[in-house]
Amino acid sequence: MEKAPGSPSVGGSYPQKNAEILSSQYGINLFLAGLLLTFAWAVHAVGISKSHLLSYLITLMLIQLLWMLWYLCRSCTQRRLIREKDTHAGACWLKCGITLFAVITLILDSFKIGYYVDFSNCLSAVEGIFPVTHAVHTILQVYFLWCHAKDIIQSFKTLERFGVIHSVFTNLLLWTNGVLTESKHQLNEHKERLITLGFGNITIVLDDHAPQCNCTTTTLCSIFSQGIYYLYPFNIEYHILASTMLYVLWKNIGRKVEHHQQHKTPFKFHGITVGMIFGLIVLISTIAKVVVYLIQIGRSKTKSELALTIFYLHAISVLALMCTAGIVALLIYRLEDRSLDNSKNPARKLDAELLVGTAAGSWLLSWGSILAIICAQAHPKYTWYNLPYSILVIIEKYIQNLFIIESIHREQEKVNDDIKTLRIVTVSRGSTLSLAPSYKEIYNGTAAHGHGELPFLLNGSIRARGNDGSGGAKEETSQVNCSAMHSAPFYSRNSVTNNKRRILKNIAAFLFLCNLSLWIPPAFGCRPEYDNGLEEIVFGFEPWIIVVNLAMPFSIFYRMHSAASLFEVNCKT
Repeated sequence: MEKAPGSPSVGGSYPQKNAEILSSQYGINLFLAGLLLTFAWAVHAVGISKSHLLSYLITLMLIQLLWMLWYLCRSCTQRRLIREKDTHAGACWLKCGITLFAVITLILDSFKIGYYVDFSNCLSAVEGIFPVTHAVHTILQVYFLWCHAKDIIQSFKTLERFGVIHSVFTNLLLWTNGVLTESKHQLNEHKERLITLGFGNITIVLDDHAPQCNCTTTTLCSIFSQGIYYLYPFNIEYHILASTMLYVLWKNIGRKVEHHQQHKTPFKFHGITVGMIFGLIVLISTIAKVVVYLIQIGRSKTKSELALTIFYLHAISVLALMCTAGIVALLIYRLEDRSLDNSKNPARKLDAELLVGTAAGSWLLSWGSILAIICAQAHPKYTWYNLPYSILVIIEKYIQNLFIIESIHREQEKVNDDIKTLRIVTVSRGSTLSLAPSYKEIYNGTAAHGHGELPFLLNGSIRARGNDGSGGAKEETSQVNCSAMHSAPFYSRNSVTNNKRRILKNIAAFLFLCNLSLWIPPAFGCRPEYDNGLEEIVFGFEPWIIVVNLAMPFSIFYRMHSAASLFEVNCKT
C-alpha cells in the first residue's frame, strides 16, 4: 500500500502530539493533587497541616529549579546556534512588569523569613525553608523568562514539554496558595465588619491559623504579619503572569515559525495627553476612595454605609466613562475597512481566552448581586447603588473585551508602494527638482516648508520656483498640476487616519489607567461583595463566601491582564 504524499511529515507529528497530551495530563494531575492538599489545609482536615502543603510546594519548586538550570546550561553551550524566536511572546513591557512584581515578592519572602524567626519556637522548620526556596525560585525564574521567553524549542522536545508544563502548574499552585492565604485574611476582617452593619444573625467564627506562642519582638511581629497581606496582591499577579508566559513557551515547542512577524512598536507618550490626564484623575480618585473605604468600613453602621455609597457612586461613574470610550473606539473600527490577522499566534490566542475566561468571575458576582437585590425583602439605601454598578460591570467588560480582542487581531496599516514613492518631479534647466515631500516626510510631518523645497500653490495649480517663463514652463506646470490632483486625496486620507489613530490611542491609554485603578480596590481589601451583607442574607453566608472566594481572584486578574493588553494595543495603534 502506497503512502500518501506528505505522510511522513504527518506521521512524524504523532509522537510530538502524544508528548503534548501526556505532558498536559501530567501537569493537570500535579495541579489537582496540590489543589486538594490546599483545600484540605483550608478546611482543617484531620492529619493535614500547613507543613504538608509547603513541603509539596517546595518539592515542585526544587524540580523546576533543576530543570531551569539544565536548560540554561544547555543553552549556554549552544549559544552560537541560531534559534528561532516568537517575537509576539515575552514583550519587553511584560518582562518589566513581572520583574516589578518579582521584586515585591522578594520583599514578601523576606517578611515571611522575619516572621518565622520571631515565631521560630512554635513553627515548623518547613515554614522557614519555604520563603528561602521561593526567593531563589523567583530570582532564577525571572532570569529564565527574560532570556528565554521567546524561544521556540526544537530539540529535546518531549523532555522540554514536561519541564515547561511542570513550571506552569507549579506557578499556578503557588498562585492558588497565595489567593487562599490572602482570602482567609480578608474573610476574617469581613466577619468582624458585618457586626457593625447590624447583621448579628450571622455566626462569626474566625478562621485562625496564628502561631500558638508569643512573639519574641512584638513590634516586628506586627509589622511582618500586617505587611505580608499588603504584599500578597503583587505575589499573586507575579505567579499568574509567570504561568501565562511559560504556557506560551510550552505552546511554542516544535512550532514552525511564520517569518512575516510584526516589527517592534515602542510605547510613546506623544499624542495621548488627553487620555492620560483623564486616566490619572480616575487613578488618583480611586486611591482616595480606597483610603476612605478602609478607614470608614467597620467603624460604625453609619460610616460603613457611607463607605459603601462612596464606593458604588465612584465605580458607577468610572464604568460609565469606560463604556462610552469603548463604544467610541468600536464605532471608529466600524468606519475603517481593515482586515484581521488570522495567522497562528499562541500568545494572542491566550490573551483573548484569558480576557473572556477571567471576565466570567466578575459576571458571576454581578449576577449574584442583581439576583440578591431582586429577591431581598429589605433593601438598605446603599444596596440600590449596587444594581446599576453590577449591570455596568457586565456591560463594560463585554464592550472592553470586544475592543481589545479586535485591536490585537487587526493588521497593522500597510502603506501602498505607489504612495511610498510618490514624488512630483519636474525638470528645470536640465536638473531634477523635487516639488513634493516623500511619503515618509508627509507621514511623519517633517516636510520642509518655505525653504525652496516645495512648489507654490496658486489658483489650483502648482508652479516650480525659478521658472524663466519659457515655453517649457507651461509643460512643467501642466505635468505638476496633474500629479498634484492625484496626490491631493492622499493628504486628506492621511489627516483623517491620523485623527482616528490619535483618538484610539487616547482611548487605550484611558482604559489602561482605568483598569489599573479598578484593580487596586479588590486587591487591597476594598470588596463590597463581602461587606454589604445583602447577598449573605439571600444566598446564605457560607455559599456566598464560597462564590466570592472562587470568583474574586479571576476578577482581580482580569483587570491586570486587561491593563497589560491595553498597553499592547496602545503600542500597536
